[in-house]
Amino acid sequence: MNGLDWLTFILVMIGALNWGLVGFFGFDLVATIFGDMSTLSRVVYALVGLSALYMLWKMPKMKKA
Repeated sequence: MNGLDWLTFILVMIGALNWGLVGFFGFDLVATIFGDMSTLSRVVYALVGLSALYMLWKMPKMKKA
């Protein structure tokens, strides 16, 4: 795995943990840290989403290797 793969993996894990917190406890960690729908929190959400798309695209290629 290269640096981009690790970065996207970490961002997807952050997103997954955040959604787990939202689902179980109603607590949005990203909004707590960066502000409720502030520009920075929206950037974090967008990066997590793009990272998930990247991983979906990359996963079949990683499986073949």
